[in-house]
Amino acid sequence: MKKKRHLLFWGIALIAIISGLYLLLREPSQEVVYSTVLVERGDIIQTVSATGTLQAVNTVEVGTQVSGTIEEIFVDYNSPVKKGQVIAKIDSTLFRTEVLKAEADLASAKASVEEAQAELVEAVKNANRQKTLYASDFVAESEVDAALTALSTAQARLTSSKASVLQAEAALEKARTNMRYTTIASPVDGVVIAKDVSAGQTVAASLQTPTLFTIAEDLSLMQVEADVDEADIGYVKEGAHVSFYVDAYPEETFTGKVRQVRLQPVKTENVVTYTVVIDVSNPQLLLKPGMTANVSIQAATAWNVLKVPSMALRFVPESDTAKWNQADALNNTRGAAVWVLSGQDGKTPQRIPVRTGISDGSFTEVEGGLEEGMRVIVSSSHGATSRSNRRPRPF
Repeated sequence: MKKKRHLLFWGIALIAIISGLYLLLREPSQEVVYSTVLVERGDIIQTVSATGTLQAVNTVEVGTQVSGTIEEIFVDYNSPVKKGQVIAKIDSTLFRTEVLKAEADLASAKASVEEAQAELVEAVKNANRQKTLYASDFVAESEVDAALTALSTAQARLTSSKASVLQAEAALEKARTNMRYTTIASPVDGVVIAKDVSAGQTVAASLQTPTLFTIAEDLSLMQVEADVDEADIGYVKEGAHVSFYVDAYPEETFTGKVRQVRLQPVKTENVVTYTVVIDVSNPQLLLKPGMTANVSIQAATAWNVLKVPSMALRFVPESDTAKWNQADALNNTRGAAVWVLSGQDGKTPQRIPVRTGISDGSFTEVEGGLEEGMRVIVSSSHGATSRSNRRPRPF
């Protein structure tokens, strides 16, 4: 019996030790901890983000209308030019020859006119003479007919000679024009941003006009052509304020205004965008053609309104998530709401419906059910209860 009592005692002691270790080592109980932020008043600016390319407002491609060898070039990249300034010349030897030939052809045509006029005078006299002789029965009627025919021929030749003069004058004007085309001048005031030809190079203008230079008219006034997604284009209005930055000056913020929202869609890989043209002032010439602009277009503004973090509108307590998802399915929609802590312990989430306004992505304008200074829930987490706060359980 004594041995059995010893075994019973050690068995109870072993159970007690195991129970104590379980109570000490088990995971602490958890409670939900809510993170809240104040409802406050402030300004909200809703923007549309896009990327675009900087361009000169007016870019002119200067070409040549005649073929030939480039004889001289007077400008280079970044050269400022004035309207009418000579920027290149094409070898004009052949064109001078064409002018001389056209001048000779014109002189010949004018001589032909004088000759035809003399023949006409002679033909008129002969016709009158034959008529007089015929009236006196000195010549046959056939002689009169021959004289009248010669008169008509002389008149036709004079007309033809005068037309030849007009043709020769046109040919001379064409030759002189082609001669002028060998001198290439800038059509606008601006800056040369591209040069696609070198001295000694032969250019051919037989099929299409080759581009020799590209001139930006005025780089102090530029434009951004931004591609705005079709989902956002409804928010963009002409005259809207725009801010943007470029990678070359990431700390610098540039501004502009929307000048045009083009109706022509641009479809790239099944993505539809619309081109928005933004006027930009560039007095310091920091911006250069071709730079990529990261654009923010001001779509709407709200001043001194109640606002909450946008994540507060997305928050739903874990215990209520399934319930609200079921309500969504039944109602097909659900009004916006935020959650606040209420109840006697101040730890019970309470849903407050609100009406939302514009949003800048981080904050959203709200109305109804909230007041400045209230705290709304933005997130929740599970916090552990300290072991020192737990009472040891007796066995």
